[in-house]
Amino acid sequence: MTLYGVGLGPGDPDLISVRGRETLDSVDVVYSPGRLSRRVATEHVPDERIGDLDFPMTSDEERLREAWKAAAAEIAPEARAGDVAFVTLGDPNVYSTFGHLRRTLDAFHPDVDVEIVPGISAMTAFATPLDVEVEAGAGLALREAAGGSAPTGPDRMVLFKVTDAPETARKLDEAGYDVRFGRRLFMGADETTVTADADAVADRDYYTLAYAERRGLETSSATDEFAVDAEAEVADD
Repeated sequence: MTLYGVGLGPGDPDLISVRGRETLDSVDVVYSPGRLSRRVATEHVPDERIGDLDFPMTSDEERLREAWKAAAAEIAPEARAGDVAFVTLGDPNVYSTFGHLRRTLDAFHPDVDVEIVPGISAMTAFATPLDVEVEAGAGLALREAAGGSAPTGPDRMVLFKVTDAPETARKLDEAGYDVRFGRRLFMGADETTVTADADAVADRDYYTLAYAERRGLETSSATDEFAVDAEAEVADD
């Protein structure tokens, strides 16, 4: 019997993978760590098959460890008796709460089998609503930007946990970057915000990310020649 870590994707219920949907259909219990993941999960499984887990909103590591131990103790017997799932937004292996559960199970319930069902991460899905192409050969770094921090160095960065957008934008502008923000991407048209105005996303929201690109960055690819050829053809006409 198995515990499946299922990635739900960035927030739109339609963006779960086929395998993820099939897994949720087949398991006995679907555990959700929060309101947003639960909202997506209930689009695919009946409410009575969802088990809610309580995690405190705190940075106190001892309280968090106790919460994860309690969650593992609840899930482990169910995973020994049948198949269960733990759902998480994005991908279970990419900046996910699932990693805490897996490590806790490894420590206290090592007999529980675990399998990962990947999901679309917001770290890649951002490219569509922000209209960004990360072309072949380009580098892209992931960085955390909580509390107004603004890591620099790479030419292109995706910053997550942007909780003080104006301060992050100010620092990145001084460092020579252009920045665009995406908030609650794919979580509903009435919630999603895409903007270059940091003040428009100034209030604290965990689900805010930013794309930063070094100002004046030059790129070149083989298909750039098509644009040159097309301009020449128009001029000849």
